[in-house]
Amino acid sequence: MQSAAIRPIANMLPRTLFNAEHDSFRDLVRKFYLQEVIPHTEKFEAQQHVDRELWRKAGTLGLLCSTMPEEYAGSGVDRLYSMILIEEQAYAGDSATGFSLHSDIVANYINNFGTTEQKQHWLPRMATGEVITAIAMTEPGTGSDLQAVRTSAVLDGDEYVINGSKIFITNGYLCDMAIVVCKTANTDKGSANLSLILVEADRAGFSKGKPLNKIGMKGQDTCELFFDNVRVPRSNLLGTEGMGFIMLMKELAWERLIVAIICQAGAEAAFAHTLQYTQQRQAFGKSIHSFQNTRFKLAELRTEIDFCRAFLDQCMQLQLQDQLSVEAAAAAKYKISEMYSKVVDECLQLHGGYGYMLEYPIARAYLDNRANRIYAGTNEIMKELISRSL
Repeated sequence: MQSAAIRPIANMLPRTLFNAEHDSFRDLVRKFYLQEVIPHTEKFEAQQHVDRELWRKAGTLGLLCSTMPEEYAGSGVDRLYSMILIEEQAYAGDSATGFSLHSDIVANYINNFGTTEQKQHWLPRMATGEVITAIAMTEPGTGSDLQAVRTSAVLDGDEYVINGSKIFITNGYLCDMAIVVCKTANTDKGSANLSLILVEADRAGFSKGKPLNKIGMKGQDTCELFFDNVRVPRSNLLGTEGMGFIMLMKELAWERLIVAIICQAGAEAAFAHTLQYTQQRQAFGKSIHSFQNTRFKLAELRTEIDFCRAFLDQCMQLQLQDQLSVEAAAAAKYKISEMYSKVVDECLQLHGGYGYMLEYPIARAYLDNRANRIYAGTNEIMKELISRSL
């Protein structure tokens, strides 16, 4: 089996986002994936989730919740560190670890909207990997329509009683806590009905399905969650009742940029693997790379990759300044995920029959990448968001 780890070729335009400290952190992350993740890929895919011990190792190295304040066991660093983690995961060909959802989505909700007690209780243990978290939004039959959520949380005295189910939940099988999107009012207020509630996995009535059998991303923990009269104290409410939709919207732009980062780095890795393959593979007495069709196709892909890189890095600059618009994030998610799909398809073709063999990283990328055009809002939803700004 070929190693999936590879360094992407240098961009045509130099990147200016990172400094020496960022580069040192990148070296640490790269070694983690090389030593702790890649050797166990087949094991993780067979069991359909990573080992809990991997989370603790990541926490020990400071790879979890690094952007959280130091008072809550984070490092207080900027989101470029998150970008580095996501990129290195993609360069390693890993689709199993669910660190970014835990560290860059769930932790942000708690840090932005939680009480001091909620932050003190959850964030330090999330940073060490002692606690694994998920966010439970999607339900069977609702897809991208959050206003159609049916999971309910009804007040009974000083407790919420939660009933319903969620599907396609990343980190769901291993999670110790999930932020659950619930309907907290039986009215026609639409999004004003929604609230976010912290639900511990050991609560009576909280159960998990087996990891879902996906066509790709097989090592990633994804499952259904079920709530049968699950009782949680009112103090588990995140933020205020009825503000769930607004809180979700605040973080969705960043979530969509995360998908764009995954796809950009994935495309760069796929291209690097293919360039290496075409230079080494012989046909008719010479390398595949020496054929004009191959070189022209690679030139076309390289140009599209670098154009998307320029847009993404500009979006990241705006994100660091808290100025990234919903439309720009949607455009990045839509365009770069589409570009990634094209790159993987073309690169697989350049591999010929070997591209269809799972021991080659391009085949795994072909299976893993497809979900990027679906989650965090389908690309059709992204087009709708973009069109509203016209």
